[in-house]
Amino acid sequence: MREFHSEHLLKCTHCGLCLQSCPTYVETGSEADSPRGRIYLMRAISEGRIRWDSAVAEHIDLCLGCRACETACPSGVEYGLLLEIARAQVERSPARHSLQRTVKRLLLDLMTNPSAFALALNTARWFKPLLGDRAVPTPLARLLGANAVVAKLPQSHGKMKRSRLSPRFAPIGEQRGRVALLAGCVASVLFYEVNVASVAVLRYNGFEVVVPLGQGCCGALHVHNGFIEEGRRRALRLMECMEREPIDAIIVNSAGCGSTLKEYGKLFAGTPYEERALSFAAKVKDILEFLAEAGIRQPVRPLSGRGKDSSLVVTYHDACHLAHAQGIRKQPRDIIRSIPGVQLVELEESDVCCGSAGIYNLLQPEMASRLLQRKIERICATGAEIVLTGNPGCLAWIAQGLRELPQPAEILHPVELLYRAYDQAESI
Repeated sequence: MREFHSEHLLKCTHCGLCLQSCPTYVETGSEADSPRGRIYLMRAISEGRIRWDSAVAEHIDLCLGCRACETACPSGVEYGLLLEIARAQVERSPARHSLQRTVKRLLLDLMTNPSAFALALNTARWFKPLLGDRAVPTPLARLLGANAVVAKLPQSHGKMKRSRLSPRFAPIGEQRGRVALLAGCVASVLFYEVNVASVAVLRYNGFEVVVPLGQGCCGALHVHNGFIEEGRRRALRLMECMEREPIDAIIVNSAGCGSTLKEYGKLFAGTPYEERALSFAAKVKDILEFLAEAGIRQPVRPLSGRGKDSSLVVTYHDACHLAHAQGIRKQPRDIIRSIPGVQLVELEESDVCCGSAGIYNLLQPEMASRLLQRKIERICATGAEIVLTGNPGCLAWIAQGLRELPQPAEILHPVELLYRAYDQAESI
């Protein structure tokens, strides 16, 4: 059981530099919905001055967990760690009704079971024509009828299923190393094309790629939502699976998963698995981070935009757990700019959360929709034909907002754009 430690809580000096970086504070103006306000509540809980109840838990629930406050904080407050502890305590407390806890857990288990998730999406697509564009109020109904992950899939894609990669891919050309790819759970159903692009780009740059069988879920969604013990169980299974392969790095193309994998040492702190988790985490690399460090094979043919002989205008949204949790900002931009014919236009508030935040858009649809609208407005201002971002939740959620535009932009993972540039140069 994880508990608050005073050294973590007392790092916050309540200076307020985090306030304008917090999307919920900017939207509501409520001190209790700011990072320092939430830390004040956590400290009051820790010191026994208040107890968890529905009113206090509401402020924790409204937090996106985007960790933008960590970027802004001059004192090094580990807000992400504090939030995980707070959410775990809320789930164990009377503040969370047993039915709410059960539904939330079932939703998480569904989304992290690729076969069951694919079945749910197929059911959703069957009901979608009956529902049309009507708003569906409950989280479960939103998942089954109107959520972004359903809207993302055109009817021509046919029946959804879990897509599995081969367990091993040989490098193209001289071998530079051997890496393992985290295939993901949601990603293996919704964003299989990102995994295909990831494997192709890695191979094209001289890396043998293994995709260990039975790797399962990394535990990120459970850890971020208060089910830490279940997250640890899944993390341990993933470590056991990946450790069977002699590899140089573990490659992740999902920002939320990557940040959790890199923090396995904290997740297992004080347990017999701590040193093992630290060793595992040291091998984890986001795919864009890894490619930037290794150096990529330069594409030779330019991509082009809508107009004749025009450059392809793109913009980049910083996934929260890539920019704020992992500190990866420059590497994706460097890779994007290296693609011939591509013009990168910076996005205003690029590192402000889009509102997806795991299952946040299901549990807090009103705030999530406000943040999505804010993000879409800023994307429109760039005039970009393609929006790039490195996280499945962002890809699906922003795609929903883009589809409502008269002339919607396409949304891709940056590695997909790089794959297109290589694919135009030669078959891989």
